[in-house]
Amino acid sequence: MVINSTPETTQVNGTNFQPADRILSIQSHVSYGYVGGKAAVFPLQCIGYDVDAVNTVNFSNHTGYGLFGGTRTSPEDLTSIFRMMDEIGLLSPRRLLTGYIPNAAAMEVIKALAQKLKSRNPHLIYLMDPVLGDSGKLYVSQDVIPIYKEMLSFATIITPNWFEVETLTGVSLLSQNALRNALSILHKHVQHVVISSIPLQPWLSDVIPETMQPPASTNDQQAYLLCISSSRTIGSNSHSTVHARLVPLIPGYFSGVGDLFSALTLGHFNPSSTPSDGKLHPATQTPLSFAVAAALHKTHSILEFTNTFAARLPPEDRTTTDDEWDAAEPVRKLKRMKARELRLVQGQHILREEWKEGQGKDLQFWDGFWDSS
Repeated sequence: MVINSTPETTQVNGTNFQPADRILSIQSHVSYGYVGGKAAVFPLQCIGYDVDAVNTVNFSNHTGYGLFGGTRTSPEDLTSIFRMMDEIGLLSPRRLLTGYIPNAAAMEVIKALAQKLKSRNPHLIYLMDPVLGDSGKLYVSQDVIPIYKEMLSFATIITPNWFEVETLTGVSLLSQNALRNALSILHKHVQHVVISSIPLQPWLSDVIPETMQPPASTNDQQAYLLCISSSRTIGSNSHSTVHARLVPLIPGYFSGVGDLFSALTLGHFNPSSTPSDGKLHPATQTPLSFAVAAALHKTHSILEFTNTFAARLPPEDRTTTDDEWDAAEPVRKLKRMKARELRLVQGQHILREEWKEGQGKDLQFWDGFWDSS
């Protein structure tokens, strides 16, 4: 990929951005551990961005511990923060990142802000992570869902997981036709769509290209997740360009993974990265697939780094998940959650790694994705 850049553009870790690039990050905050903004701000700073953080909740720790304290930021407080930032000239980000937003009232405030920022700067790069739930379970109330749907048109990139795709589109991802349908629905509103993770179920294994399949020698018990990037050209009636890559599933419950992935995707996304002739060719990397490849590699590497650390702890600190035992002995879960907090500071060498196309970790072009079977 040839990077087109203006003279004042700076390149850091394989990503081009203006020296004045600032990211406004709006998501949850915890005092202990790494989820929400704590999983996003430091990684973005590691790759060269200034980040202004607004917290939608202020909790002691993430809710996966089972016990937590703190408060949710009221819509009035969010409005007050944004108003004051605006009044004194501090509300001019080039990029916007939103994550967990606890309720519909807060969502309305964020929606109004996104609309205002987009109207002021049509080139604003807005990555919306629609944090709705996972594994078939909602994290938020139902009244948040229609607001997320209304906000799709403001976003440059969205990064839902498979469950969030189903929730936003009403399409159950049980076949390639369903996957095509879901992407088509989302692309009516958003140019760049990332499905951060889909479990490699039999139907999906049957349709992905041979070059994406797990190695033949792989243990049959190893589970995999597929990450998909899909970009369409504005003003074109052609289908989107789809890339994907499988990664091994690391067993265990880790929090903040989606927050980290979304932040790194935004951080590595450079819309001016185009082939030398200015056109996207299906078999080449798109700006989105380039960014997602970097984010996926770094996120998975942080998970491996964290998992290796946790595996070295005493047995009582790395117990397996067991709802019955955890209920009878809550300290088991507390120790396990603590052991699995992302090792971002200790693994910052991974975050700071320069990313270049062709390192063997690129997403692969999904040839024939839109062909009817």
